[in-house]
Amino acid sequence: MAMAATAKLTLLLPTTLTSTVSFPTRVVLKPFPPLQRLVVAAAAASSSSQTLSSSHSFETPEARQIRLETESALEWGSVCARLADFAATAACCAACVEGRVAVGRSREESERLIEQTAAAVLLSAPLDFGGVEDVSAVVAAATGGRLLAVREICGVGRSIRAARGVFDQLQSLAQETQDGRFSPLLDVLQGCDFLTELVQRIEFCLDSTLSLVLDRASKKLETIRRERRRNIEMLESLLKDTASKIFQAGGIDSPVVTKRRSRMCVGVKASQKNLVPGGIILSSSGSGATYFMEPREAVELNNREVKLSGDERAEELVILGLLTSSIADSQLKIRNLMDKILELDLACARGSYALWTNGVKPSFSDSYSSSQSDQSSDYSVYIEGIRHPLLLEQSLMAEDSNIEASEMPVPLDMWVKKDARIVVISGPNTGGKTATMKTLGLSSLMSKAGIFFPAKGRPRIPWFDQVLADIGDHQSLEHSLSTFSGHISRLRRIVEVVSKDSLVLIDEIGSGTDPSEGVALSTSILKFLASKVNLAIVTTHYADLSRLQSVDSRFENAAMEFCLETLQPTYRILWDSTGKSNALSIAKSIGFDQKVLDRAQEWVEKLLPDKQKERQGLLYDSLLNERNLLESQANEAASVLSQVEGLYSEIRLEADDLESRVAALRTRGTQKVQQELKVVKSQMDTIIKNFEVQLKNSKLEQYNSLLRKAEAATASVVAAHQPNEITFSDDESQSLFVPQIGDKVYIQGLGGGTVATVIETLGEDGSCIVQYGKIKVQVKRSKMKLVQRGINETATSSSVKPKGRTPKQRSAAAETNQSQDGSVSFGPVVQTSKNTVDLRGKRVSEASYELQMAIDACRPYQVLFVVHGMGTGAVKDCAIDVLRNHPRVAKFEDESPLNYGCTVAYIQ
Repeated sequence: MAMAATAKLTLLLPTTLTSTVSFPTRVVLKPFPPLQRLVVAAAAASSSSQTLSSSHSFETPEARQIRLETESALEWGSVCARLADFAATAACCAACVEGRVAVGRSREESERLIEQTAAAVLLSAPLDFGGVEDVSAVVAAATGGRLLAVREICGVGRSIRAARGVFDQLQSLAQETQDGRFSPLLDVLQGCDFLTELVQRIEFCLDSTLSLVLDRASKKLETIRRERRRNIEMLESLLKDTASKIFQAGGIDSPVVTKRRSRMCVGVKASQKNLVPGGIILSSSGSGATYFMEPREAVELNNREVKLSGDERAEELVILGLLTSSIADSQLKIRNLMDKILELDLACARGSYALWTNGVKPSFSDSYSSSQSDQSSDYSVYIEGIRHPLLLEQSLMAEDSNIEASEMPVPLDMWVKKDARIVVISGPNTGGKTATMKTLGLSSLMSKAGIFFPAKGRPRIPWFDQVLADIGDHQSLEHSLSTFSGHISRLRRIVEVVSKDSLVLIDEIGSGTDPSEGVALSTSILKFLASKVNLAIVTTHYADLSRLQSVDSRFENAAMEFCLETLQPTYRILWDSTGKSNALSIAKSIGFDQKVLDRAQEWVEKLLPDKQKERQGLLYDSLLNERNLLESQANEAASVLSQVEGLYSEIRLEADDLESRVAALRTRGTQKVQQELKVVKSQMDTIIKNFEVQLKNSKLEQYNSLLRKAEAATASVVAAHQPNEITFSDDESQSLFVPQIGDKVYIQGLGGGTVATVIETLGEDGSCIVQYGKIKVQVKRSKMKLVQRGINETATSSSVKPKGRTPKQRSAAAETNQSQDGSVSFGPVVQTSKNTVDLRGKRVSEASYELQMAIDACRPYQVLFVVHGMGTGAVKDCAIDVLRNHPRVAKFEDESPLNYGCTVAYIQ
C-alpha cells in the first residue's frame, strides 16, 4: 500500500521538479524522501506507537493473556472508562474507553504517575487543551507516502501550536507558585520539540479557515494566479460583449456567459448560431433549442485559462507535497509530542477523578524494610476505610443526577502483616469475600497507574509487578472443561508466570471437587505460592485452610462478619479471625424443613473432629462479643454525656434566669436587693465552675454523686431567694390533701418560700415529683402544703411512668396535659436512648412488631423517635403505616433535613 501511494505521488511530482518556497525565515523546503526512507520511517513509527500505547510490551503471550483475564475479572476497564469523563482530548478519551491507561512498569514509574496526579489535584482550574486533535492517523498517512489535504496539514499545525499553549500555561503556573508543586506536570512537556519552524511553514502557506493554499506559498504560484486573474478578466470581458451583441440581435432572450467542458462560452439560439461566426459548439441545452458556443476570439484565451489552471493545481500539489514531506520527516517528534500531551491529559483526568471520589494518595511499602516509624510500619498492606471504586461510583453518579441513590459501600480496613504471604478469607456466601479481594486487586492496579482510590488516611501497599486473578467460573463446554478443570487450568498458568513481586487472587480455591482432595490440593498450592509470591489472597469455605496459620507463620486469617441475629452479612472484615459459613442458619431463615436441618446437623457433628466446632467459632464469637460490649459502652457514654450536657444547660439557663429578676429587684429601689443579686450570680458561677472541674476530673460512676451535689447546691441558692409571700389554700384541709398534677405546693425544708408545681404522682403514699424553675425533685406528701389547685396549667411531663394511679387519676392527668385550646402538651422533643427505637437492618415484619411493642411500652404524652434509615424505603413505609393506624399515636412528624431517616411520634 505504501509503495502504491508513493508511486502515484511520484507521477504527480517528478523528481526533476525543484521548487523554492518563500517563507519569512527564508527556509528552503526539502523534497519527498525516497521510498526506502518512507518504509523505514513507517516501521519505526509503528514500533514507537506500540511502545507508547502499551505498558506491557515485554510480557510473554501467556502472561498477557492472564493479565487481560485478570483485568476483566477485576473490571479494570470500567475504572479506566470512568476517567474518560474527565479527559479533555479525543485521544485521551479513546485511550480510557479502550482501557489503554498507562500503568507503571516499575515502582519508580508508578511513583512518578502518582506525583503527576497529586500535582493535577492542586490545579485551581483545568488546563486548556483546546485545539489539540488526534493527528496520529494523519501523520501515519504522511509517513506512508499519501499526499495530505490542506485540512489535514492545518490540523497538524493547529495541534502542535495548541500543545505549545498547554506548555505555556504550565510555565505560567510554575512561575506564579514558585514552590515546585506543578513540576511533575511541567516535566512531562519539558524538553519536547514544539516544531516552531514547521508550524510557521504551515501557517504561512495555508489558510486553515478556507482550507486553501495562499498565493504567498511560492513565487511561482503567485505569478501563475496573477496571470490567470488577468486572463480571466480579458476572457469575461470578451464574452460579455459577445453575449450582449447576440441579445441585441435577438439571438437569445437574455445574455448568457457560462462554462462548458472547462471552457468559457456564450449561449445562442440554435436558429441564430450564425451570429457567432467561426464559433465552436461546446454543448447544447436539453431541448436542443440553445447552443453554447465558444467564439473564435475566445479560443486562445480559453486555451491559456486551461493551461494556467493546470499549472496552478500542479504548483499547489508541489507545496502540499513539500509540507507533507516535512510532516513525515518530523513524525517521530510529532508522535512524541502528542504522546506527552496524552500523558499530561491522563494526569489531569486522574486528578479530577480523585477529587470526584475523594480519593487519597497511595504510597508503596517495602515488605522487607521497616523504615516507617508509625503503626503502619508493621504491615505491608495498610489501608483504612477503602470503598470499592465501582460501587462508590454508582452512588456518586446517582447523587450527581439527583436521583435516589443506593447506600454507600461499606468501608473496609485491610491490614496485612509484613511476614504474611498468604491471606485466607473465610465466611458465608454473599458476605463480601470476593468483593474484598477485588477491592485490593483494583487498589493495586490503581496505585500502579497513579490513580488515587477512595480511602482514609495515608494508605500503603506494595508495588506488584503482576496482578494475577482466578475469579469466576471458568467452565467451558467448547473446550470440555468442567468448573474444577477450568480453575485448575487457570491456576497452572498463574503458577507458571508468577514472580517474587506478584499479587495472586484466588476465589474459592479447590472448589468443585471432592472436599478432601480439594483441601489437599489447595494446601499444596498455597504452600508453593507462599515461597514464590509477594502476597496471595484466597477465599474458601474449607476450615482446614484457616488452620494453616497455626503451623505456618506465612499464613494469615481473615473473616467476613455475619450477624447471627438478623442472619445478614455486615460486609466488614475481621482480621486474625476465622468465619463460619452459617449454611444451616441461613437455610433455617428461609423456611427449610426442620427435619432436614436436624439431620444435617447430626452429620456435621459426625464429620467434625472433637471440639473442632468449638474452636472454629471461638475467636469469631469473642471478637463479636467484644465489639458489642464496646459499642454498648460507647452508647452508654454518649447517653451520659448527653445527660451531663443537658444538666449543664439547665444550670446555665437557671443562672441566666436570675438576670430576668433584675427588673423586679430594681423596682424595690434598695441597694440591698442589688447586692443580693450580685451574691446570687457569684454563687451560681461558683457552682457551675466547680461542677465543670469535677466533671472533667471524675469517672463515669461518680456522675450521679456530682449531679446530686450540683442539684442540691443550685436548689439551695434558688430556694434562698424565692419570695416569702405565700397564701395557703383554704379550699380543703391540709390533713386531707392529696397531690394532683398541676397543684401549686409549698415545699418545706427548702426555705425562701419555695413554690413548686406537681408534675407527676408516684403512688398511693402521696409522694410525687415537683418542678420549680428547671429543677425537678421527688418529695413526700408530708413535706408539701397546698397553695393553689391546678387550673389547667401546662406542666412538663415526667420521663418516669406513673405508678399506682386509678382510672380517674389517669383521666385527670390526661386533662391536665391539655391546654385551653384543646391541644395536648407532650414531653420535650429531645432524643435519648430510652425514647428511641432503631429499626435499621431489620425485615419489615420484625420492624412492625418491634415498633408496636415500643409504642405500647411508652408512657402517656411521651415523644418516640422511630429510626428507620433511608435504604430502599420498605422499613420506612412499614413504620409510617403502623404510626398512622395505631390508636395511641396522636400525630407524627416526617424526617427533617436535620434528622434524616427518623420519624418523631407523639404517644397519647
